[in-house]
Order: sequence, then C-alpha cells, then structure tokens
Amino acid sequence: MEFVLILLGIICIIIGIIGCIFPTIPGPPLSYAALILLQFAKEESVFSKSFLVRFAVLTVIVSLIDYFLPLLGAKLYGTTKYGIWGAIIGMIAGIIFFPPFGMILGIFIGAILGELIAGKENSRALKAGMVTFLGSITAVFIKLSLSVVMAFYFFIYLFKG
Repeated sequence: MEFVLILLGIICIIIGIIGCIFPTIPGPPLSYAALILLQFAKEESVFSKSFLVRFAVLTVIVSLIDYFLPLLGAKLYGTTKYGIWGAIIGMIAGIIFFPPFGMILGIFIGAILGELIAGKENSRALKAGMVTFLGSITAVFIKLSLSVVMAFYFFIYLFKG
C-alpha cells in the first residue's frame, strides 16, 4: 500500500507542476495532494499538522490568485468595466473552447475587445490586454513556485531515513 500511495504522490507532483502551466489542470492542489499521500504512506507522520495547514492555506490562496490577479491588474491599470467583463468572459470562453491555454489568451483578447467596445483607442485597449496577460503570467509563476516547493518537500521527506 505504501508503494501505491507514493507512486500516486509522484504522479500528483508531476501533473501538479505541469498543471501550473496548463490552466485546466489544478497544479497546486495536486501538489498538495501529493504531500497528503506521502503523509498516509509512511508509518510515522512525515509532516506536522501546522506544516500541512500552512501549505493548505497557501494552496487555497494561490489558487484564488490564479483567477483574480489578471483581473486585479486590469482594474488597477484603469481598465473600464467593459474591459474587465471582456476579460472575464474571455477567460470563461477560453477555458471552455480552447483549453489548455485558452484562459490566458481569452483574458487577453477579452480585455482588448471590451476596451474597444468601450470606445478606447487601439493602443489603450492593447495595454489593457497586456496588463491582464502579465497578471496571468505572474499567476503561473506563483503557482509554479509553490508547486516546486511542495515537490521539494515531498522528495526530501520521501527519501529521509
């Protein structure tokens, strides 16, 4: 049973890291699941409860950041309501129709189209799209960082005597 749980944990780590880049796969939650699987696989507790709680909280926060950071960036930049709604609709359409990269591309195109509908000039609309795109890329980096840290702890404690 230990071998199966560890193997599932390794699979979760790999898919979790890949999921940080492909928006349709929940990267950090899968990486966190790997820590839980390792906890159950070993006879002795591998991680403290506070360690697992901290990483659970970080996983939730980072998962929320993934969805809201691009929109927050657009809002701070001064994107109109049309641009924000365009980004939201673009994100949803991108996830549905063009996975796995549709979410990022949908946010970018949706923000531009929303700003153009609001009557903004092309350069202003493109800047709004770029801000939302940069927010998406930043969110990917944050997710990837957390998943790599969880992978580090997974493998350190897997091979710890």
